[in-house]
Amino acid sequence: MSGDGRESEGGEEEVRGARRIPGPRGAADDLDLESVPLPPLPPPGGNASANASAETVPEQAGAAEGQAVPDAAPGPSDADAPEPLMSSAAPVLPHRVLKALLGAWALSACSAEETAAVEDHLTECAPCADEALRLRDAVGLLHTDGSLDLDPTLRTRVIDGCLGRRPARIPVPEWAAPYDAETARLDALLRDIGDSEWHAPVRLRWFEEERAVSRRTTVAGVIGHLLAVDGLLSAALGLDDPLGGGEVPLDPTERTETYWSADGPPPTRAVREAWRAQSHELIRTASFAGRNVAEASVSYGAFALPLQDALLERAFECWVHGGDIADAVDYPYQDPSAAHLHRMIDLAARMLPAALAGRRRAGLAAPAKDLVTAGAPGRSLHLEIEGHGGGDWYIALDSPAAVGSPDRAVAQVALDGVELCRLVAGHISPVEAAAGQEGDREAIRDVLFATASLSRL
Repeated sequence: MSGDGRESEGGEEEVRGARRIPGPRGAADDLDLESVPLPPLPPPGGNASANASAETVPEQAGAAEGQAVPDAAPGPSDADAPEPLMSSAAPVLPHRVLKALLGAWALSACSAEETAAVEDHLTECAPCADEALRLRDAVGLLHTDGSLDLDPTLRTRVIDGCLGRRPARIPVPEWAAPYDAETARLDALLRDIGDSEWHAPVRLRWFEEERAVSRRTTVAGVIGHLLAVDGLLSAALGLDDPLGGGEVPLDPTERTETYWSADGPPPTRAVREAWRAQSHELIRTASFAGRNVAEASVSYGAFALPLQDALLERAFECWVHGGDIADAVDYPYQDPSAAHLHRMIDLAARMLPAALAGRRRAGLAAPAKDLVTAGAPGRSLHLEIEGHGGGDWYIALDSPAAVGSPDRAVAQVALDGVELCRLVAGHISPVEAAAGQEGDREAIRDVLFATASLSRL
């Protein structure tokens, strides 16, 4: 064998100062164990002479070959003889056997004698030592206790740990947390999609009066829509409006149409950076402005909302349109947390009395049956939301200034929380939404259609 551990072409040769190592063999199971020389055993007794030990070896060899062995000289009885000593030296195995044992050695499946022989060989044979190292590393991967993917809760735990050691000097207000969370989730989706998917077709759906309508755009167009409508909040906080200065519309649909029809190339991946910077600036400004800014009015043209409700409404839009984009590019997208979803449902429930009054003025809802003074309990519908973010709400039916009351409930509707939000977004029709209905059928119909009327482009 040559110095690098390979068998020499001239056959087996003796290496000075080393054991004799034959050429390689396929597997240890194919070895003819009878051809492997066995190490000599020491004679009984620890004080035997060297000559006596030398004479024992040929006698054992003759017995192995079936030859007659002369009777040994009389000595002490077996009871008086000390227990024979076993040799601790590793067995001398050929290179082909030791190489075949490397896999079992890496798995710790060798016997004690085989382990000693392999480890003794690794100190002399560099190629086998390299192979043993690679096998041991591979075994470490096979025996891993957990998934190689990152824990999905790792980011949250790291942030919580950092904030626990050093709380934020200016924390994000609780009322801005849903918008912060939903913009971050949508941004993560946008980061993962490819350049071509920014032009994937997306169909936006909503309700107008009594019918469902839709509009076709692209992924980049949806982000441009969010950018344009979020500009209403930017203007209310004194920030730059993405539509520029001068006379710009306040109605969300008109703002979107203005942005889409502006001169220049159609929106591409570049719109993500503008939308992302705007959302970060909104959160920073709301955080630094203090408590009073939560009640600042944000005008949507036909109506206005306080900033805290406007940010919640924008969080709802981010989630809904994030789902639209995820469907278009075949991307998994989850619902908001239960706490955030509950707040979104609460906002929709608080907007329903005004929506009912608007539909009544337009002749799309039944006339009021029992008007009461502002702040007094009025005829109500019990809205029972089940599952994720659920709860109970009582919707005033006849006057937007009345207070919903369980004592004056004339109807009840049971809905899943996510299904209610899909109805608010205009993604399902009112006749398909309610899982359970009881009481005044006219009041139930009016509330369901008023819920769908909250949707828009």
